[in-house]
Amino acid sequence: MTEKVSGPRLLEPQPANRGPEARPHRRLQLKSLGEVAALIALIVVFAALNPTSFLTPQNMRTILELASLPLVVGVGSTLVILTGSIDLSVEGVMGAGGMTFVLLTANSRGTADLGFWALPAALLVGMGLGLLIGLVHTALKVPSFIVSLGTWFIGLGIATLLYGDSGIPFLSDAALKSWPTRLTIGLPNAFLLAAVIVLAGIAVTRFTRLGRFAYAIGNNEEIARANGIPVGRYKVYIFVAAGACSAAAGILASLQLGQGSSTVGNGNLFTTIAAVVIGGTSLGGGRGGILRTAVGVLMLTVLNNGLILSGVSPNLQSAVSGAVLIAAVLAAAWPHRSRLRIVK
Repeated sequence: MTEKVSGPRLLEPQPANRGPEARPHRRLQLKSLGEVAALIALIVVFAALNPTSFLTPQNMRTILELASLPLVVGVGSTLVILTGSIDLSVEGVMGAGGMTFVLLTANSRGTADLGFWALPAALLVGMGLGLLIGLVHTALKVPSFIVSLGTWFIGLGIATLLYGDSGIPFLSDAALKSWPTRLTIGLPNAFLLAAVIVLAGIAVTRFTRLGRFAYAIGNNEEIARANGIPVGRYKVYIFVAAGACSAAAGILASLQLGQGSSTVGNGNLFTTIAAVVIGGTSLGGGRGGILRTAVGVLMLTVLNNGLILSGVSPNLQSAVSGAVLIAAVLAAAWPHRSRLRIVK
């Protein structure tokens, strides 16, 4: 008879039942240095190619500001991917959350100004869309790929309805619009906010039941369920957290833009998923983490910034980014190709 085991011992974020593929903690740490080494190599290469422009304080701040949105989205996306699922709703949820925030704060349309309360209201929109994904995925057994794709368009539809046809809703508060780019301790506020969210996400994955359960579910969902983990409930929690992260990114993007836009999230899905994979988090679940995703985001941001400074055409930049993503997926998946499974 199988005995149910409770307590945190079972739920440490380490690969379980992987046989010869399990690695000592030290090897995992050494492997993590590979992404950091790649980031340093990119910085060295582009600093050599653009000695007068790349390592300037202004360009470093630009890189950090550009990295802020995918860092925020990446926290939620990493949690979802750690469970073996995927969230494709990012851009739609960003649009819905961003438009909600703009219309509930001081704006050129003169709609209701809730002040500070516009922020939690917008986050609740994202959490509600995340809740929808989680409930449909767990209760109706619909693959997260399909549910989140549909929710992307639901969020986009909500954002489009809120945008309406009454003219662009511009933010009226000049201080609010300039907040993301203002410097605190020499760093853009947008990046500092992203760093706080990343640190909070790391703390969740390392020190809370939610994080430990995410790894356990991703390692083997059936074993996790057999050992008493409420898999469905915690998957819902994680999708709600991912929705909140996407909505927060939509708010930040709207502040950077200075206006409401239903398409404020465009382009962030590819960047985020690519950063998660390049950082070393397995699409099959159970391996990786938010710190790895942060390194992946910085790698992609440095790559794109360096290519721009080097005069590479935008079309070629997209091709290079796609090639880097494919190479990263192959490098991560090839050693484990015999046991790869489709993302749930």
